[in-house]
Amino acid sequence: MVKLSVNVNKIATIRNARGGNNPNLISMAKDIQSFGADGITIHPRPDQRHITYHDAITLQTVLKKEFNIEGNPIDKFVNLVNEIKPDQVTLVPDAINDITSNSGWDTIKNKDFLKEVISEFKSNGIRTSIFVDPELKFIEGAKEAGAERIELYTESYAVNFEKGNLNEINKYIEASLLANKLNMGVNAGHDLNIQNISHFVSKIPYLNEVSIGHAIICESLYLGIENVINLYLQKINNAIT
Repeated sequence: MVKLSVNVNKIATIRNARGGNNPNLISMAKDIQSFGADGITIHPRPDQRHITYHDAITLQTVLKKEFNIEGNPIDKFVNLVNEIKPDQVTLVPDAINDITSNSGWDTIKNKDFLKEVISEFKSNGIRTSIFVDPELKFIEGAKEAGAERIELYTESYAVNFEKGNLNEINKYIEASLLANKLNMGVNAGHDLNIQNISHFVSKIPYLNEVSIGHAIICESLYLGIENVINLYLQKINNAIT
């Protein structure tokens, strides 16, 4: 069974755009769990432009399903994760000013650093996943660094799927097969959406989890806006009749 972890960063982005607490991130996370999602993912950044560190601490008190915190393991992030002790931490090599994650780790060049960070998280009972491109050498490097899982960076798959190039998935299949052979679990995320998720899940062996956020929020707007507009029209018409 492939689990769905919902990234709630975009909910926090909308909230922060106006200040206040609408939409209520904590309530939304609880609802997303109740709707059947298997977990919640957050990606707090140093400038706290969407998820804040306070959000991260508060969420741990209401989540009943898997809690995954992803980010670049700078000291402040490492301290936050060790305080919360989520089910999983996903290490992502994003720069401070990056709008979104745009590459996986070079696990060969950064092996010693990653090994040190992973060892610390393991000592606190936190499962660690490394965000990687689907390159076999980097998956082998993740194993050498001590990772228990990898998260495959799926932007290339999504872009090629939209173009009709279905052969792009082959490198992800090979990556997952190798990870399994090395006794690592396999997660995946970035630009997965309603159009491309079925093909990906059906083809990738040993897939444990997909993490999706931006697409879910965008698709929810499209799929729900007609209903909301009709509700407003009903309210307006009922008020003047």
